[in-house]
Amino acid sequence: MKVAVLMGGPSSEREISLKTGRAVAQALRDLGHEVYELDLDEDLCFKLKEIKPDKVFIALHGYMGEDGRVQGFLDVLGIPYTGSGVLGSALAMDKDVTKKILSYEGIPTPRWKAVREDEDVNWDIFPAVVKPADHGSSVGLKVVENERELKEASKELFRITEKILIEEFIRGRDMTVGVLRGKALPVIEIRPKKGIYDYESKYTKGASEYLFLEDEELSKKLQEIALKVHRALELGDFSRIDFRVDEKGNPYVLEANTIPGLTELSLFPMACKKAGIEFKDMLSLMLGG
Repeated sequence: MKVAVLMGGPSSEREISLKTGRAVAQALRDLGHEVYELDLDEDLCFKLKEIKPDKVFIALHGYMGEDGRVQGFLDVLGIPYTGSGVLGSALAMDKDVTKKILSYEGIPTPRWKAVREDEDVNWDIFPAVVKPADHGSSVGLKVVENERELKEASKELFRITEKILIEEFIRGRDMTVGVLRGKALPVIEIRPKKGIYDYESKYTKGASEYLFLEDEELSKKLQEIALKVHRALELGDFSRIDFRVDEKGNPYVLEANTIPGLTELSLFPMACKKAGIEFKDMLSLMLGG
């Protein structure tokens, strides 16, 4: 198969996307595919018309790549691609809209408030999490202890986004559940060695521990919720759903990732391997093989 791996792009997650894309491209070559590595730039349309790929493997994160825009572009060109379509991508990328759908479906999520730059950022539940409503990889995420810290953090975030999310901080543990071709993968518990699971904890080798959850009852509950979230957001062949589980064992959905990272530190391939699916087999399933 002739596959164009689309990576990079203009988002704040560009470097992570490049790592994901290179790992994917090499593995696809090893599987015998004819692979082209493409950056998301103004010449993309011409490159795709020249290559005429059978499928595009989208290895983009964040703005332009994970928000439905490139999916719509590929739909117009009539080129099949991996992952979720325009609707699912757009819904999951906006954490505010995601949480509105979760609430409608009765899926637990921390209390929140979405704020634009010209709106009031007041909030009275502390500690609180503040983050961009439309970024991934925990870019810009902070935990604030009072209104002063909240306003300072919000001011910084409005430099990179038009809408921020202020969210109730749930004391407890971080969990994540991958979904691949309609099946939930083994649950991974994330234990950052310092503070919260932010950008640094995610992408610094050795900064976090990853353990497979042994609590079968909780695992089943998280997997069931993950599948429900996946369906509610109209997602495609794969996703990764992030949770916070409080001290009483109650799960809260934080967000859905339509293009999970596929680097050496990434959780989705780790969960696949635990389920007996090796990296190359995982990619074949993502391609639709």
